[in-house]
Amino acid sequence: MKRDQLKELGLSEEQIKSVMNLNGEDINKAKSNNAETVKENESLKAQLAERDKDITSLKKNAKDSEELSNQLADLQGKYKQAKENLTEELGKVKLNSAIDQALTKNHVRNNTAFKSLMNLDNIKLKDDGSLDNFDDQFNRVKEQAPYLIDEGKKQDYEPNSGKPSGTNEIQEMVDVFKGGAN
Repeated sequence: MKRDQLKELGLSEEQIKSVMNLNGEDINKAKSNNAETVKENESLKAQLAERDKDITSLKKNAKDSEELSNQLADLQGKYKQAKENLTEELGKVKLNSAIDQALTKNHVRNNTAFKSLMNLDNIKLKDDGSLDNFDDQFNRVKEQAPYLIDEGKKQDYEPNSGKPSGTNEIQEMVDVFKGGAN
């Protein structure tokens, strides 16, 4: 979706900006969901390959049931640890995605720079998807580095030093010399 297309539909600049902001939020949400899925997919592929390798190894080395039981117990412990690591890694990815979405929603110009000033260890992701202690961290950094926030302030443009465009400069000079200034 491009601004030119929205202009052709007759939308005002304010409407276009609102549409683009909503579209940007949707895109960022889709990116974060995609990142989570890709990370989970890679991890699952790695786990599957590791398990296939372990099963092949078990079949070759199956000498007696005691040795097999020991190997099985070792593998179960290894898989449990791998699952815990995966869960922790996915939790971090989800937290980072939620923080990025919140920063984008709050019009942060550079998420990476802003996050580097935050104490991310204090921010937790709740079960409902909201962030705990985010507002405190956000406001603290916003006070420290307000230049990282896009407040949407516009400077008024005054062409010709604020004078009406139909002003005749020669006539103004004549008026000044005659003693009658604007």
